[in-house]
Amino acid sequence: MARYTGPACKLCRREGKKLFLKGDRCYTNKCAVDRRSYAPGQHGQNRKKTSEYGLQLRAKQSARRFYGISEGQFHKYFLMAERKAGITGTNLLQICETRLDNVVYEAGYASSRAQARQFVNHAHFTVNGKKVDIPSYLLSAGDVVAVKEKSKSTDEFKSVAEANGSRPVPQWLEKNEDAMEVKVLRAPEREEIDTPVEEHLIVEFYSK
Repeated sequence: MARYTGPACKLCRREGKKLFLKGDRCYTNKCAVDRRSYAPGQHGQNRKKTSEYGLQLRAKQSARRFYGISEGQFHKYFLMAERKAGITGTNLLQICETRLDNVVYEAGYASSRAQARQFVNHAHFTVNGKKVDIPSYLLSAGDVVAVKEKSKSTDEFKSVAEANGSRPVPQWLEKNEDAMEVKVLRAPEREEIDTPVEEHLIVEFYSK
């Protein structure tokens, strides 16, 4: 399935919750979910009774859209999570959290996950000293993500760093402000993951 390129705010309105796809705008009174808290489209304001399947589908779609992952890639992550020891739903979210684009966002090097994907695609980052331009690259404990030397002096990175400098970094990451790099200490615990979704519904959806 092709990557969605339409208005990001429509995705939040469709899910009925903030997915924080527009960065700082989501925290202002311009947020579309706050202004129009109903689904987009001609029949968006009609009340609909949601089935059990519908709840499971919405949970899956919310998680996919939160991280900006295609259907095929997300299903692949679910199969990986199933094979790992532990709770499948938690494993799935840990896999999504340790994607390179998500770590770049969590470290404050981008205002949104969409911008983080763009920065990674444009090869602004290295992993353990080697250039990596694949947003879905999965990181492991001990990996170090750093801004490339040539990118550190650009106006774009300076403005993003200043705007997001006060954002708290998750405890499973260790950020070095001076070197502009972040180290993955471990996989995140479930309580450290702020994804607005009930992952057990995703497991039920794919287990049918």
